[in-house]
Amino acid sequence: MFYRPENGHGLPHNPFNAIVSPRPIGWISSRDADGVRNLAPYSFFNAVAYTPPQVMFASTSAKDDQDNTKDSVANIRDTGVFCVNIVEYAARDVMNRTSATLPRGVDEFDHAGIEAAACETIDCHRVANAPASLECRLTQIVDLPGQSNKVVFGEVTGVHMRDDCMVDGLFDVTRFQPLTRLGYRDYSVITELFSLARPDD
Repeated sequence: MFYRPENGHGLPHNPFNAIVSPRPIGWISSRDADGVRNLAPYSFFNAVAYTPPQVMFASTSAKDDQDNTKDSVANIRDTGVFCVNIVEYAARDVMNRTSATLPRGVDEFDHAGIEAAACETIDCHRVANAPASLECRLTQIVDLPGQSNKVVFGEVTGVHMRDDCMVDGLFDVTRFQPLTRLGYRDYSVITELFSLARPDD
């Protein structure tokens, strides 16, 4: 099958997310200008550079009570900081609760019963028991073609790794089993690894 997105796919559901998968989930914590905390998962998320370490996430919809965007982007635009929390399989249900569309000013940490901890390098909270958290300072927000499509880039200024995820000096993802996003309503979990050496190693 072949289709041009501009003409539609003719299928019951859009296959795009299923094709580009699995995707890591960035559980983005932020705060608004008044200090109200926000926590929301984004599957258009990834690392984009090593030195300095940088990450991105994209927001592709808007809320009626925000200016053509969602709470996370609005908060980061106002404060210049955010934290990326890595989602483990054990947190799948509580993460899903934070994806609910809630009114502006609702604290998702409180709403979902999630323990928060203060970040070290930025004025923001993180998920206290996350396998890892990346404290970030905003570098730029890029508007993409399409309605409400925005990409947020940040430089990582602090890294938290949970002690039980460290094995012989390595961050071992099998210790917490990262949750990944597929297409439709589907998710997957990483439970095993294999290694490949590059030809020039």
